Amino acid sequence: MENKEWYFEYEIQKNRPGLLGDISSLLGMLSINIVTINGVDEGRRGLLLLTKDSKNIQRLESILQTMDTIKVIKLREPKLRDRLAVRHGRYIQRDADDKKTFRFVRDELGLLVDFMAELFKQEGHKLIGIRGMPRVGKTESIVASSVCANKRWLFVSSTLLKQTIRSQLIEDEYSENNLFILDGIVSTRRANERHLQLVREIMRLDAVKVVEHPDIFVQNTEYSLEDFDYIIELRNDPEEKITYEVVDQSHEFGESDFGSFDF
Repeated sequence: MENKEWYFEYEIQKNRPGLLGDISSLLGMLSINIVTINGVDEGRRGLLLLTKDSKNIQRLESILQTMDTIKVIKLREPKLRDRLAVRHGRYIQRDADDKKTFRFVRDELGLLVDFMAELFKQEGHKLIGIRGMPRVGKTESIVASSVCANKRWLFVSSTLLKQTIRSQLIEDEYSENNLFILDGIVSTRRANERHLQLVREIMRLDAVKVVEHPDIFVQNTEYSLEDFDYIIELRNDPEEKITYEVVDQSHEFGESDFGSFDF
């Protein structure tokens, strides 16, 4: 029987010295090992557990229900958000109405990079959109995540240093192990039909694609927001409103002073 990971999160009801030690001892008696432990919210702790016998988890759950010092919040197979919460000590914010939309602020760039890197490591087609104002760190975060995921990234359209608009790829660039980065505004408002045809080819690849400004992208293409697997929002602060008025102006006059690439 192989070891299996579980995620256990509890909320402290009556804090007292030795509470964590008691829980650790209980896990030890049930032959459940603690892989990682961290605070994940005010008054909450999250633990990644490892055990060979799932019946031990059932026994643990039964015992925990009799304790009045803690309240069990989650006891399940770990999801990506659970792993990152234990690793970084906080949960990623998710939209209450749209479960595929995740919110970050600039102070959480480390968490964002880790989150995207985990997504990039997954095999197969994945379409990710990222919203945010100019110079908030969208492209830089995508590139850093690609490095963490050991993926080769390709700018299909971008304004990072120069405005890049590609109309073709060389043979090895069509690899499904590559990560394709598109700027939704550049691809739909500044590009020609040859570029748009390349975008359609890339969309059919069984690979990861990341689109900056996905709302503008879907307004001017046959794709919709329903086609996206994840939407990421990056703000300078939690109250910042993402608007495309400033973005439109910056693309109209060119965000970079270095000219442009069109190939």
